[in-house]
Amino acid sequence: MKFTAIQIAEILEGDIIGNPDVRVSKLSKIEEGTEGSLTFLANPKYKAHIYSTKASITIVNKTFEPEHAITTTLIKVEDAYKSFSRLLEYYNQGKLNKFGIEQPSHISKTTKYGEDVYIGAFTYIGENVTIGNNVKIFPNAYIGDNVTIDDNTVLFAGAKVYSDCVIGKNCVINSGAIIGADGFGFSPNEKGEYAKVPQTGNVILEDFVDIGAATTIDRATLGSTIIRKGVKLDNQIQVAHNVEIGRNTVIAAQTGIAGSTKIGENCIIGGQVGIVGHIIIGNNVKIQAQSGIGRNIKDDEVLQGSPAFAYADYNKSYVYFKNLPKIMKDINKIDKIDKKVNGNS
Repeated sequence: MKFTAIQIAEILEGDIIGNPDVRVSKLSKIEEGTEGSLTFLANPKYKAHIYSTKASITIVNKTFEPEHAITTTLIKVEDAYKSFSRLLEYYNQGKLNKFGIEQPSHISKTTKYGEDVYIGAFTYIGENVTIGNNVKIFPNAYIGDNVTIDDNTVLFAGAKVYSDCVIGKNCVINSGAIIGADGFGFSPNEKGEYAKVPQTGNVILEDFVDIGAATTIDRATLGSTIIRKGVKLDNQIQVAHNVEIGRNTVIAAQTGIAGSTKIGENCIIGGQVGIVGHIIIGNNVKIQAQSGIGRNIKDDEVLQGSPAFAYADYNKSYVYFKNLPKIMKDINKIDKIDKKVNGNS
């Protein structure tokens, strides 16, 4: 797609300084700008690059005044960073602007779908599926029986949604994600063998949920595994059966959440965190990367460590952890002096 400076200024409600007809067709960092690219300047540390960048258009704050000659056309806005982010979203929507049904694909005769949908080649859609308006399903996706996908949701190539799951509006499910696979449920018998416990529930994603690539969310044994509105999950996360994640919680890559754990709203959970099953984590909790959570967590706690404990206490303790050999050496010296002075054996 190509845009002129005039078109971009209209989108951002900005002012043009330079050539209003210059065109761009790609995005770049300011230090790597080339002819035909669009960039931005928000961080003062990168200010020097605006005088050498070859980018055709640069978005800047209204307060910016060049001190030397520049060749790039400026678009002045209130907040360059936010405006560029807005353009990224606009640009990304353009890339998703696909419509129609590609062949070969299998779509059950009982499937119902709305307007402006896109269904990519080699997609399989099962019985009694309902697909809303403007849903985009990219190639090689799998949609099981009785699935509902609401308006404006995107499933990227290779995403899988198993039977009976419910996907809300404006969700994004990235490539390789699996929604609704069986939970890890097995029952041992007297011989030490394991019999599978049927997983009869489903997964519910509420509106505005983002699921990262290769993330897996297991269906419930009974009832539903629920990902509430606005949750953002990174790549390669494991969410076990009957877990519930509260609104606007964000979780970084490679975190694992065991079955039936409930996580509150507005939590921030770092990468590679391990969370045991059947516990409750409160609202506004922050958990640092690689922590291990094995107990209930109250609202507003900030944790680190494995097993995790209060973040401030962890930082104080870490000073001693890393100096432990020196501390032990000093203790041994004191012990020897004590023995000489006091004759202790």
